[in-house]
Amino acid sequence: MGLPKIQENGNMEVGLSLGANNEYRRMDGDSELRNGDDFGEDYDAAQHHRQMERSKTTRKYVFACSVFASLNSVLLGYDVGVMSGAILFIQEDLKITEVQQEVLIGILSVMSLLGSLGGGRTSDAIGRKWTMGLAAIVFQLGAVVMTIAPTFRVLMIGRILSGIGIGFGVMIAPVYIAEISPTVARGSLTSFPEIFINLGILLGYVSNYVFSGLPAHSNWRVMLAVGILPSIFIAFALCIIPESPRWLVLQNRVDEARSVLLKTNEHEAEVEERLAEIQLAAGHGSSGGGPEQKAVWRELLSPSPALARMLIAGFGIQSFQQITGIDATVYYSPKIFQAAGIRDKSKLLAATVAVGVTKTAFILIAIVLIDRVGRKPLLYVSTIGMTVCLFSVGVTLSFFGEGSFAVALAILGVCGNVAFFSVGIGPVCWVLTSEIFPLRVRAQASALGAVGNRLCSGFVAMSFLSVAHAITFGGTFFLFSAISAVSVAFVYKCIPETKGKSLEQIELLFEDRYELQESEVQLGDAERLVQK
Repeated sequence: MGLPKIQENGNMEVGLSLGANNEYRRMDGDSELRNGDDFGEDYDAAQHHRQMERSKTTRKYVFACSVFASLNSVLLGYDVGVMSGAILFIQEDLKITEVQQEVLIGILSVMSLLGSLGGGRTSDAIGRKWTMGLAAIVFQLGAVVMTIAPTFRVLMIGRILSGIGIGFGVMIAPVYIAEISPTVARGSLTSFPEIFINLGILLGYVSNYVFSGLPAHSNWRVMLAVGILPSIFIAFALCIIPESPRWLVLQNRVDEARSVLLKTNEHEAEVEERLAEIQLAAGHGSSGGGPEQKAVWRELLSPSPALARMLIAGFGIQSFQQITGIDATVYYSPKIFQAAGIRDKSKLLAATVAVGVTKTAFILIAIVLIDRVGRKPLLYVSTIGMTVCLFSVGVTLSFFGEGSFAVALAILGVCGNVAFFSVGIGPVCWVLTSEIFPLRVRAQASALGAVGNRLCSGFVAMSFLSVAHAITFGGTFFLFSAISAVSVAFVYKCIPETKGKSLEQIELLFEDRYELQESEVQLGDAERLVQK
């Protein structure tokens, strides 16, 4: 019979049956069937066609939601990129000291702690979607203040507001995307915020180069003002994207959650199964009720052994992402290249554009590979490669002096560092922290991870120049290289492989740490067998 034949041979057999062996005959616009086998094959082909159309529509919808949810990340990236060049002209215009430069750059990361801490609670209260809107509003308010700032003090107020907005944005976008994404593509989609951060950095570098020819009093203001433009697209995005189905379940809005899942899952049959999993993870059970849960923060402060391992993994990987010096490398790349021998400001800014292009290009490699080879292999490649590149920059700045050869090696080392960062730890750390936590604590636990990220970023940014003066630029990069080497051991010891598992299945990876490695192998083998 036709149907068993299709089940055995798959989609290709359907295509062949409808091609050379098709026995339909048209009569006055109607089809006349020759036999039952053809009817079975035609019916299954129609079903297959409808499923393919639904899959395409679903993938496009989830892709669009992920892009729109990532727009806030452009703001963070643009600020990081544009400030690296704008600070040269701010120093000239407002006559600020080197310590004030460090504070001005680092305060954004420090104040984003407040946004990240408040973001988890806020997203549980008003939803993931509207927390992203709040993040954009606060950041844009800060950007306006910075643009018109007449003094260093007013400029600092703008940076503080922008930092709080960024804190909201960086923690909520990966959580939202992870909660709406299908399992098979979750890693790639959750990496989108990191893509947009890199895109923002590149745009900031380009803005520096384009507007550097304006008078010193106005060029840095124009550079900062351009960062206000993305708010238009963010406002449009909020009118399109849905709320997270997992947050809707937490609010007992199950019918709305089902409606969102129907739009974001390729197979309708999986919707009820996925909804039941989410209800169970939320503590609702199948009847919609459930036992009382203790307060989230009490649970985070007194975690179970499994949750403690999740917190160590999430907080640790976020901290290592920044304490290895990536923000210092990006913020202070003109200073680094000055130490290697570049003096002309235009050439300095052109060199930073090369860094931005490299950082943006290599994130695309991570997007392609993260759901194919997994999170952990990319982390190994990334952390080992960064260790080598950071060490090479230290050697260049310590032993080669100034000159064209030193400049070439410095640019190569910095570009290599940001390339390896973008291939692995840059996007993967956000993917992991949005995946590993149970639903009931996910938003606020992810906020703690973002706090570690922003705290380390602020510490490094606010101390980089002072440390470089104390132990030289080369010595500072040797220090970053040593920390990066430690991160390799941390990945080996504390980070599980989450590829191909649902958010609810990932929780089980932390239940018994000693059986984790064996179970991962078994799950991976099973997945490969199913694919074959």
